[in-house]
Amino acid sequence: MNLLQTVLAFIVCLGTLVTIHELGHYLVARWCGVKVLRFSVGMGKVVWSRRYGPDQTEWVISALPLGGYVKMLDAREGNLAGLPEADLQREFTRQNVWKRIAIVAAGPLANFLLAIVLFAGLYMVGVQEPASKVSVQATVGESKGASAAWVAGVRSGDLITAVNGQSVAAWSDLRWQLIQGVINKSDVQLSVERPGQGHYNFVLPAVLLTGLDVEGDVPGDLGLGFARPLPVVQQVIAGGPAARAGLLADDLLLAVDGTPVADGIAFIDIIRGAAGRTVQVQVRRAGQELTLAMVPQGEVQPVAKGGKDKGTVTVGKISAYIALAPDMIKVVSSPPAAVVKAVQRVWETSVLSVKMVGKMLIGEASLKNVTGPLTIADYAGQTARAGVASYLGFIAFISISLGVMNLLPIPVLDGGHLLYYSLEVLTGRSVPERFGEIAQRFGIGLLLTLMLLAVFNDVVRLL
Repeated sequence: MNLLQTVLAFIVCLGTLVTIHELGHYLVARWCGVKVLRFSVGMGKVVWSRRYGPDQTEWVISALPLGGYVKMLDAREGNLAGLPEADLQREFTRQNVWKRIAIVAAGPLANFLLAIVLFAGLYMVGVQEPASKVSVQATVGESKGASAAWVAGVRSGDLITAVNGQSVAAWSDLRWQLIQGVINKSDVQLSVERPGQGHYNFVLPAVLLTGLDVEGDVPGDLGLGFARPLPVVQQVIAGGPAARAGLLADDLLLAVDGTPVADGIAFIDIIRGAAGRTVQVQVRRAGQELTLAMVPQGEVQPVAKGGKDKGTVTVGKISAYIALAPDMIKVVSSPPAAVVKAVQRVWETSVLSVKMVGKMLIGEASLKNVTGPLTIADYAGQTARAGVASYLGFIAFISISLGVMNLLPIPVLDGGHLLYYSLEVLTGRSVPERFGEIAQRFGIGLLLTLMLLAVFNDVVRLL
């Protein structure tokens, strides 16, 4: 069932984005007076077609769903002898350079517009998200070095209200602003509200952000996590170590062997490391404090890192459920504010994507960040299962990525054609046909290489 849902979510996502992209080309071409011969969703063999409109444009669904195209009347693609003069005037290459630029740019711009519409709609409806209230780890990583957030002065329970002057309320906003700091290699200033104590400003120095993986858990690498609720027992499973020790639902966990626990995660971490030995668990029940002796049961689990088996480890479990869900807020924006936020989000995401491409070209970012259809399908399925809001947000993000990719100055992509036309504007002459042919071959080779790299990275991730 999950596989079917993943496939359907991928088809809907990609089909929507390709259709919107090609509609941008189609509508602007018609507006500029160019005759459109075919509108295809998909590539390769035609599996369905119909003709509509005064020009009898052929609307097509093709076998390979990884793309699409709009075929216009174009002298470069066949002999136009015998066509009426009225049709020849609507041939693509006879249009002035500004019309050709508008037609080519319309596809990526349509993808950006779709992302703006989706984000604005989500902001207006409101989305439930974890709040920007944080818990802070004193140490992070295998070396247990002091976390950047702890060193800066941030403490558990702090509410981060702004990052570098940009207001944040939800966890996604906080994470996004932190990623910007990593990409820009700049200091990050946090504005913090500490309950009962007032407002503070802390700085995460750029040196502490160096080397962080923007595709990973940036807040976690800095020592920041969701602020979680008090560690209250939600359910105790009969016959387990917790039940045998006398633990009850609604007990508030205070400490283990004298070590205070701030939340359920901290409690679970201690228990996992106490397999087979007796621990003293201090709880508060109906206003009274009790100490319960329990022995976490050992369970052998595989240790996996980087997709490779690293052996096994024995962890402790007590067969009880502890409250872990973070504080959630619903962020709702007025229509004007939602549109402004959506435009800003699309712009910032586009800039981030371009910076990542630049960093990969100069070797500052790994080529492992290049993803392909298998990864997109996987995330499409995951977000679809998470809910409509998550799925629409994912489509918006992929739409931005598609727009940015198509604007790259690579021959055969829209960006390559825009480069040709820009040179034509500057020189007053079109790019020589021979040069265009060589560039086309180079562009096809480069795209095939990128596709193979993307598929390889997808397979490695899945395995």
